[in-house]
Amino acid sequence: VGVIAKEHADGAEVSCRPFDSERTGLVLGEGAATLILESEERAAARGVECLAEIVGFGASSDAHKLTEPSVEGQERAMLNALEDAGLPADAVGYINAHATGTPAGDPIEIEAIKRAFGRDAQGLAISSTKSMHGHLVGASGALECGITALALHEQRIPPTANLTVPDPECDLDCVAGVGRDAPDLEAALSNSFAFGGSNATLVLRRA
Repeated sequence: VGVIAKEHADGAEVSCRPFDSERTGLVLGEGAATLILESEERAAARGVECLAEIVGFGASSDAHKLTEPSVEGQERAMLNALEDAGLPADAVGYINAHATGTPAGDPIEIEAIKRAFGRDAQGLAISSTKSMHGHLVGASGALECGITALALHEQRIPPTANLTVPDPECDLDCVAGVGRDAPDLEAALSNSFAFGGSNATLVLRRA
C-alpha cells in the first residue's frame, strides 16, 4: 500500500499522521473493498478458507456535535460490541482505530479506548491504517474491517505510518512506523466513527 499524501497550496507535501503531534488533519484516499460474509457451513461446503469471524457489533448515536466526537459515544459503541460478542476486554489484542489524523479526533478515541478497556488498554496494539490508504469516507469501514480480518488471519498487526512524534495525549501502543507479528492475536476491533456522532464497532475473531 502506498502512503497517501496531500499538498498544501505552497506545494509542501503533507501526509496523514494519526496520533502524531505534527498531524495536520485527514487526507482523503480513493478505494473500495468487498467483503464476502457467509456461514461457516456454507464456506466449508465451497471449500474456501475463512479469514475471520464477525462475532460482535456495537453502535451508538451521540449527536454531540456535527464534527466534534464524543468520548462517551465511542466508549458506548465499543462496550456494546464487546457485550454482543460475549468477550472480556482482555481477549482483544488489536484495534484498527478510526483515527483520521485530526487534533480533535485522535485523543478522543484514545480516551474512549482507555475508558472501555480500563487497565487492559495498556496491553492493546492500536493502529490507524488511514495513515497508508487515506480516508475513504463511506468505504473506510469495509476496507478497515478487511484489513482487521487479514491481521487476524496472518497474526500480524499493521502499523500507523508517519507516526514519528507521538502526541502525549495519545499515549497507548499506536504501533508507530512498522508492523509486528502477533502470534497470540485471536480477537480484534474495527472502529468507524462518523460525523454527527454515528459510531460503530465490529469485533472479529480469528477463524
